[in-house]
Amino acid sequence: MSPFPLLAQVPAPPPELFLGLDLHQIELLGGGLLVVVAASAALAIRAGARRRAEAPPPALSELPAPPPVRPEVVPGPDEVRAREEAATARARAEAIARERRAIQDAARAEAETTERARLEAEARELKKSEEEAKREEYRAKKAAEAEARERRLREEAEGRRLRGEEEARAREAAEAARLRAEEEARARAEAEAGRTLAAGLARTRGEGFMARLNGLFSRGAVVDDSVLAQLEEILFSADIGVRTASGLVDAARDRLKRRELGDVGRVKGLIRSEVERMVSLPRPASLEGGGPPHVTMVVGVNGSGKTTTIGKLAAKLTRDGKKVVIAAGDTFRAAASEQLDIWAERAHATLVRGPDGSDPGAVVFDAVKRAVAEGADAVLVDTAGRLHTKTPLMEELKKVKRVIAKALPGAPHEVLLILDATVGQNAIAQAKQFQEAVGVTGIALTKLDGTAKGGVVIGISDELKIPVTWVGVGEKVADLRPFDPHEFVEALFQAA
Repeated sequence: MSPFPLLAQVPAPPPELFLGLDLHQIELLGGGLLVVVAASAALAIRAGARRRAEAPPPALSELPAPPPVRPEVVPGPDEVRAREEAATARARAEAIARERRAIQDAARAEAETTERARLEAEARELKKSEEEAKREEYRAKKAAEAEARERRLREEAEGRRLRGEEEARAREAAEAARLRAEEEARARAEAEAGRTLAAGLARTRGEGFMARLNGLFSRGAVVDDSVLAQLEEILFSADIGVRTASGLVDAARDRLKRRELGDVGRVKGLIRSEVERMVSLPRPASLEGGGPPHVTMVVGVNGSGKTTTIGKLAAKLTRDGKKVVIAAGDTFRAAASEQLDIWAERAHATLVRGPDGSDPGAVVFDAVKRAVAEGADAVLVDTAGRLHTKTPLMEELKKVKRVIAKALPGAPHEVLLILDATVGQNAIAQAKQFQEAVGVTGIALTKLDGTAKGGVVIGISDELKIPVTWVGVGEKVADLRPFDPHEFVEALFQAA
């Protein structure tokens, strides 16, 4: 319900009454005009009063006649009612005017409040935007500082890394130079102290079958059946084995039939090329490639040089910076553990041994587990070496091999057979037995310098297809040398 009921009964005035002015403006303009009119009237009245005061008093004859006295008229009921209605209409009009002014004042106040609220909201938004801009500027400044700091740290880290790499390269270069110097010194020492393969085969060339072959080849005779007969006699009496000798003779006879052998010089070339073909078997890397640790199971009969070879191999590994564990698995021979103890001390290797007569498998198992725990690079397992013709020995070796595999899956990575070159063709029989029992992967042929039976290398390689990986031509550590087929053939056929 409207708070101004009288105003609600009056039609709303048009928004623009005169010359585009609203009611408030017209009221202000009317008020101003009233003030001007009132002021003008007051000035006119004051001027008239001053003129009357200054003028002489009028004569009596000039005074106006008094107005006639009219009798008082008493209004009638209709006139009274009309006057009351007129007064009521004026009062209603005045109330309506007051209500209109109150509405206009309320509208103006509301408009002013709304405008003030809008301006205050705009001011707040502007202030908020300014504060957000300042915060954003602050964040951008901090981000730039952080990025600059991060870039500086990266540059410093990169500088340190580059300096570290330069220092590492310098250390590596120095270490490489040191290692080269040590290698050169070691090579010189080995050249001075170690015996060459040619020197180790001197007896084979001077006393063995090569001496008789060289005698045959030096005749320069035309090749015929008599020459082939002599060649066959020499080869079959050598220590290379019947099968290998037959293969060489058959190759020579086949070439003679095709008229490819004009003289004994060509026969010598044929024998040399065939021998190099026989000994040039694929050889796996020795003492490396498995594990870690790389486990090498060393087998061989007593007296073949097994313990000494293990000691020399350990010395070579530790000299190359490897950590070595030796397992004294030959618990049936007291001297074996004592010899290994001496070699381990010389080579700075770790020896794991048990009481004499104890279970070899237990000793080997402990040695492999210790090598794994200590991060060793290589394990050399010594084994019993009683006569190869005794079945219990081979069964014991099979058991030790199974124990090694249990201690380290995939081991042993290498089975190295030690053969004594002085036993001649008997070495081939030993190799067959050990190959059937434990699967030999390589052969170390020892004492090559003390025999004229160096030709056994040819028979072993040709008949068993087991590569010779090491040859021993002396007592020193440097005298245990990696086997080189070409070097062997060169040394074997070297002119006396």
